[in-house]
Amino acid sequence: MRRIRNELHKLGYEIGRRLVKRYMQEMDIVAFYPGPNLSKRAKQAKTYPYLLRNLAIRKPNQVWSIDISYIGTPTGFVYITAIIDWYSRFIVGYSISNTLQAESVTRVVKEAIRNHGKPEIINSDQGVQFTSREYIELIKSYESIKISMDGKGRATDNIAIERFFRSYKWERLYLMYPETVSEVKTITREYIQHYNYDRGHQSYKYKTPAEIYYATAEKAA
Repeated sequence: MRRIRNELHKLGYEIGRRLVKRYMQEMDIVAFYPGPNLSKRAKQAKTYPYLLRNLAIRKPNQVWSIDISYIGTPTGFVYITAIIDWYSRFIVGYSISNTLQAESVTRVVKEAIRNHGKPEIINSDQGVQFTSREYIELIKSYESIKISMDGKGRATDNIAIERFFRSYKWERLYLMYPETVSEVKTITREYIQHYNYDRGHQSYKYKTPAEIYYATAEKAA
């Protein structure tokens, strides 16, 4: 957006950022921001094997996937940490932050477990937040939870959460052009509510993640 405005200024058009934004919306022009590599692990960090290969996932809370994605705004990057239940595609927890500290990740895990119980397995990539001492010690403190990590360079190993991020960005975020952390939080809260409770999935005959998650969990109980 800033580059377009600057190029217009060079051509003699005095135009502000908000007007550029409006014209971009009207013309369906989307701004993409280069972001950091969030899957890069720390040197010498311990990793764990990938436990989902050939695993039959048949119930909620059997496997959760956690990941971080970045959101570009005019004031800098904002980061969303989300946890998805692999079986139902229900988002069991998320947070929005303008930092990449491990505390943001551990807080989401604690809240998700407090609200929905413990998963049998929690899968992540090998990013520095997920190989950090704080994260590993937290997961191990729950004793029964197994840690699983994607193979190096294998984004498809965590495909459930990757698909959610793609839907979140293309169906809502890229259409709204948030400019502040507060706007990102509002958009994210509204989208996850819609995703969990209103957006049907074709693979489940258009039932919502909430219908699958809670109905199956009640049967198991």
